[in-house]
Amino acid sequence: MPIVVGQDTAKTRKTLSAGGKSVSYYSIPAAEAAGLGDFSKLPAALKVVLENMLRFEDGGRTVSVDDIKAFAEWGAKGGKNPREIAYRPARVLMQDFTGVPAVVDLAAMRDGIVGLGGDAQKINPLNPVDLVIDHSVMIDEFGNPRAFQMNVDREYERNMERYQFLKWGQSAFNNFRVVPPGTGICHQVNVEYLAQTVWTDEDQNGETVAYPDTLVGTDSHTTMVNGLAVLGWGVGGIEAEAAMLGQPISMLIPEVVGFKLTGEMVEGTTATDLVLKVVAMLREKGVVGKFVEFYGEGLDRLPLPDRATIANMAPEYGATCGFFPIDDETLRYLRQTGRDEDRIALVEAYAKENGFWRDADYNPVYTDTLELDMGTIVPAISGPKRPQDYLPLDTAANAFYDVVGEYRGIDVSAAARDMASEGDHNTANNVIKSQAVKGEDYKLNDGSVVIASITSCTNTSNPYVLIGAGLVARKARALGLNRKPWVKTSLAPGSQVVTEYLEAAGLQEDLDAIGFNLVGYGCTTCIGNSGPLQPEISEAIAEGDLVATAVLSGNRNFEGRISPDVRANYLASPPLVVAYALAGDMNIDLTNEPLGQDKDGNDVYLKDIWPSNAEIAELVEKTVTREAFMSKYADVFKGDEKWQGVDVTGGETYDWPAASTYIQNPPYFQGMGMEPGTISNIEGAKPLLILGDMVTTDHISPAGSFATTTPAGQYLIDRQVQPREFNSYGSRRGNHEIMMRGTFANIRIKNEMLDGVEGGYTKGPDGQQTSVYDASMAYQEAGTPLVVFGGEQYGAGSSRDWAAKGTALLGVKAVIAESFERIHRSNLVGMGVIPFEFTGGDTRKTLGLTGNETVSISGLDSIQPLQEVPCTITFGDGSTKTIQLKCRIDTEVEIEYIENGGVLHYVLRNLAKS
Repeated sequence: MPIVVGQDTAKTRKTLSAGGKSVSYYSIPAAEAAGLGDFSKLPAALKVVLENMLRFEDGGRTVSVDDIKAFAEWGAKGGKNPREIAYRPARVLMQDFTGVPAVVDLAAMRDGIVGLGGDAQKINPLNPVDLVIDHSVMIDEFGNPRAFQMNVDREYERNMERYQFLKWGQSAFNNFRVVPPGTGICHQVNVEYLAQTVWTDEDQNGETVAYPDTLVGTDSHTTMVNGLAVLGWGVGGIEAEAAMLGQPISMLIPEVVGFKLTGEMVEGTTATDLVLKVVAMLREKGVVGKFVEFYGEGLDRLPLPDRATIANMAPEYGATCGFFPIDDETLRYLRQTGRDEDRIALVEAYAKENGFWRDADYNPVYTDTLELDMGTIVPAISGPKRPQDYLPLDTAANAFYDVVGEYRGIDVSAAARDMASEGDHNTANNVIKSQAVKGEDYKLNDGSVVIASITSCTNTSNPYVLIGAGLVARKARALGLNRKPWVKTSLAPGSQVVTEYLEAAGLQEDLDAIGFNLVGYGCTTCIGNSGPLQPEISEAIAEGDLVATAVLSGNRNFEGRISPDVRANYLASPPLVVAYALAGDMNIDLTNEPLGQDKDGNDVYLKDIWPSNAEIAELVEKTVTREAFMSKYADVFKGDEKWQGVDVTGGETYDWPAASTYIQNPPYFQGMGMEPGTISNIEGAKPLLILGDMVTTDHISPAGSFATTTPAGQYLIDRQVQPREFNSYGSRRGNHEIMMRGTFANIRIKNEMLDGVEGGYTKGPDGQQTSVYDASMAYQEAGTPLVVFGGEQYGAGSSRDWAAKGTALLGVKAVIAESFERIHRSNLVGMGVIPFEFTGGDTRKTLGLTGNETVSISGLDSIQPLQEVPCTITFGDGSTKTIQLKCRIDTEVEIEYIENGGVLHYVLRNLAKS
């Protein structure tokens, strides 16, 4: 389907020759020559958005000349000009956890438009959509040669209904491709294959147009592709669906923070160590809702896989994206990964012609800057529950005593910590507890590493850290070291190319020898798909009430995310994950204490098995080849025999199987009329939950496994589904009944309406403790609207649309917090839930909220973007207080979304009318 460019852009449309072909493009220098402003000092990341304005300028229907001039004003105003603009990404990327509910919504919209008397074929992606199935593999089997095949077999057994549905979507919708299971992680497939840096397509006149490759994705780590100079970020499935249906993304021209990198990485450090420092620095700086662009001479010595690692973790430092401009390293990586030579020539020519190229003179205007000398980076980990909890490796063991002390309510003295740093872990203030494991000749203790996983999109396709991990395994194996028997080890690479070069280097055999066998290609431990621990280990942790730990090469370590048995989670580089598997204990200082003993009983230290940078570089050069990438991606959409054997039935609309516990027709569009409503004031609402700071979408949205005793578990039991077949919340995101029951049900969530209770509980209308779901149903039956109170950074973390969908389906009309993370705020609006922020120093704590209050919010019937409105709180004793709330409906179009009941309702009505 051709792109529809603007009709008022003749002055800026030029032609360019590259790779033996001539293409049209929209020229930023031509816009300057036309008197639209001086754009020469804009950061490359912002020039991508400016080009989007030039290409779609249509006289003001969606993009005006004033929108374009606003970018020149941005530079003149020192990097600030928060004008609302309509931005259109080139394509959409999905993974299956977020993609299945998105396709469910599209299928439901087809039913909805038919119900409104419209044509089902109007519900079709207008922009290319790629869905990569990467979130469904679980680590049931590990540490043996059978692990990969057995996990694949179980994946298909569990997920056949979902895969049949996705195959139907692939056949029913235009512009929609599915990358089958077992191929790799969506972000790595994107960086290695799908992304082009400069995209080409035909316009409505049949002419070929070149423009920056841009996208939005239904996973927050879509930002990884910014390492390849492709502007992309995560949005909720709701916003992505609107984008694929042709709805522009309403956004404010962002601030751009420049992050200058100088120096070069020193011996013994990795890209993971660098990114963990970057995360800590940018979280402290405060970059939520902003672009971050990396620049400086340090980029000349930073390989693209390392850049992608930094870009990947933009959600962890809170930015919309972490962008790297096009330079020689971009071209080198495109060539190495098998991109067409004509495309590479076009990328270079376009970047240099249109002002996107980074050279020695690149020095744009930024809103703000900060700087890091990469020569100061030291080995590090982050934990125990946030990516920004940065710990230099030599402080990690000592710091763990504070973790245990906090958990047990003990003030760990400095003397005890000193004892710990000197190796006296067992008697240090009597903090560390232990528990025997039935049938085994070892004990577990606080700090025992029970999961060590090389996993996630962040690190597992960076050849420098993967080959580094393999070399650590090789040296450890040669000395006779092995993983500790209580450690569940796993290797889940981001793409099949990883296996190709690990086997070519002979390193997979070494990894296998110490338990890091291939378990699958996809997101595993990092999203809670770590699989069950050995029952005896799980029981010992519970009996001893131990603070067990996990170490993973991922990007997220929030409470309750990795495993229900694990309380402390640490992010680390793949080589350090291997080292912690050998040590088996977070109490061990890897920089000073032995990991174990060799065959002769001699102590072995980390320095004895750590490879040199030269060793790593030599193997990368030898084994990571263009041919490997071209071979592995030759038939990327074909899949294996299992995928080819998935049956699918055709049809414009989906024949919803009534008995399915995976796929159900959601209620969003049922009974919907052609005209939108109006925004009503909120009267007599009751608090459903009162939550603290940094409540993430992991806390809100159903994720990971769930027990038979939960409302979701009971729903499945009632339908004769056995616990072994429960699968995960993520795999059941296509069934709103299960997801409603799992919203706010995280085992670590703390509702301040209850004393000392963790998990998905609250007070019902009778004042008694009950599940959040049951309380919601009781309130809805009584016709009582609900609100949720929160603290700072509400909704941080993954772009989980179900964090907003579940909130809406539970009857919540408003969320009132101190601040919101970008994606979740947008998702709430997209589902018709209004976000509000406290003002004037008010918080849930200063107001003394207990959950017995009644809340009314007025002024919504005439609301304007970012308007302050009065909120009257009636306390349990009958007293009242009126405070001012800032309404976080940020733009005019978002007001229309709320009036319609959500963005998809807005799009559906417009399509039905067109």
